[in-house]
Amino acid sequence: MNDILHPRPNPIIAAMYTLRDLDADVVLMHGPAGCGFMAARRLEEAGVRVMTTGMRESDLIFGAEEKLIRILRSIDDRFRPRLIGVVGTCASMIIGENLDGAVKKAGVRATVLPVDIHGCSGPNTTGAIAALEAAAAHRLITYEERDRQKRLLERATLIERERGLTSKSYLEPHPGTTKLSAAQAIVRTLRRGGKVAVALNAKKETAYGFADVLRAVEHASSEVGGETYHIGNLDPNIGLPRIRRYASDILRDLKEADVEVEITGGLDEYAVSGEKAAEALARCDADLRVIVGVPHTVPGLSANDILVTDQPRQLRNYLEKGFAMAVGELSTHADVMSARSVLRSELGETIRQVAGGGLA
Repeated sequence: MNDILHPRPNPIIAAMYTLRDLDADVVLMHGPAGCGFMAARRLEEAGVRVMTTGMRESDLIFGAEEKLIRILRSIDDRFRPRLIGVVGTCASMIIGENLDGAVKKAGVRATVLPVDIHGCSGPNTTGAIAALEAAAAHRLITYEERDRQKRLLERATLIERERGLTSKSYLEPHPGTTKLSAAQAIVRTLRRGGKVAVALNAKKETAYGFADVLRAVEHASSEVGGETYHIGNLDPNIGLPRIRRYASDILRDLKEADVEVEITGGLDEYAVSGEKAAEALARCDADLRVIVGVPHTVPGLSANDILVTDQPRQLRNYLEKGFAMAVGELSTHADVMSARSVLRSELGETIRQVAGGGLA
């Protein structure tokens, strides 16, 4: 058995993010006060109230069902939410808490989705699937949509096992190669009349950060010449309502920047849209290719490609696989949580400066 030693995403946190995507007003963690603390901070930036039952040692001994019922009723009375997600934790699993039973006993006005999950459930996608199962059972999404997303999540898990974070026993974080070297390669290619293709294959809200590279490359072309070709998984008609809004926002901003994009799928389809991105890249006959978001989901990458991601362990993975131009945008996920428009990225800004002659 190949033990994976580095930390990986957690099923509990994946359930919380999926409830966010379902437009939950409140996510209630049934566990210790500190469980999911950093994720909670980010979700609150996205407009989701995250609360906790704050389980203590006595709750582990005597049970915390009555506390959960009391807090659910309090949340319902105080905040009048439309949708509440109750997320299990390792603590609630160990003592055998019945989330569904407690929700029924609480009898609140809001729709409440009990997501019985814990940190040992498996890959993080199990948490997302559990939240989708609860949403389908309460008719918030169709069973067809649940099955579509389940297939995507299972595919994402497989890709990580084959060529991502869980493909190696240990990956030490790496900041990536310099943005200046990547920007200079892009601008040099354009300046000599070459063609630069940018493929955005990003996961959900992170596209607000990564899409800036498309704008920056288009801007550089307007400054120094050359040809551009842009690809993106930005279909505004696919996914949960929040995910569709992300795509619509980004397409609006790209249109304002005169960026034309060939659509390869939706923002929740990154695990399969990478294959369409690979087909489009093969057709376009570019002199330089830039893949941003989750690059390893795009088959047939070349050692000469520029890969841009926000994951420091993935950067190590790319460098060890021979991709010399692996660039990190490490603050992307934190930066985009409350975004409703494309943000300026560090690589994008560097491309603009090089194209303007400032860092040539």
